[in-house]
Amino acid sequence: MGPYFSGVDLIEIERFQRVLDRHGDRFLRRCFTDREVDYCRGRVPELAVRFAGKEATMKALGTGVRGISWREIEILANARGKPIVVLHGRALARATAIGLEALEISLTHERSMGCAFVVGGPTPAPVPGPSAVIGGPGAAGGGLIGGPGAAGGRV
Repeated sequence: MGPYFSGVDLIEIERFQRVLDRHGDRFLRRCFTDREVDYCRGRVPELAVRFAGKEATMKALGTGVRGISWREIEILANARGKPIVVLHGRALARATAIGLEALEISLTHERSMGCAFVVGGPTPAPVPGPSAVIGGPGAAGGGLIGGPGAAGGRV
């Protein structure tokens, strides 16, 4: 069993709103993929907590905000609405280099604050039975390392 990695981030939703008001689409295009923007449909708390999720993921990867672009980390949802992390490019390369094979993310927000927590490690051993499916949109659980359209990605 290998090492585990974690990251957590809090975000003030009003502060995030001010950034959106000031920088608008330029900020959205710099930090979010089209799939993330489409999923959130302009809901500021949803975007804010996903931004916190990206920061928490960078902390779990051990890079902070250096060396990985915001768009190389996607915070999406599976068919049941459970948040999942999809890594691309340098984020995926970093995960591979440190032995990170599986990620889980938890997001929450209320009127003024949002919080994201990420934990990851080696691929968990399958549990016998119907709940053994790990990863991918629509799966019972698990985040993606790589994912649809990710060069060199793996599930």
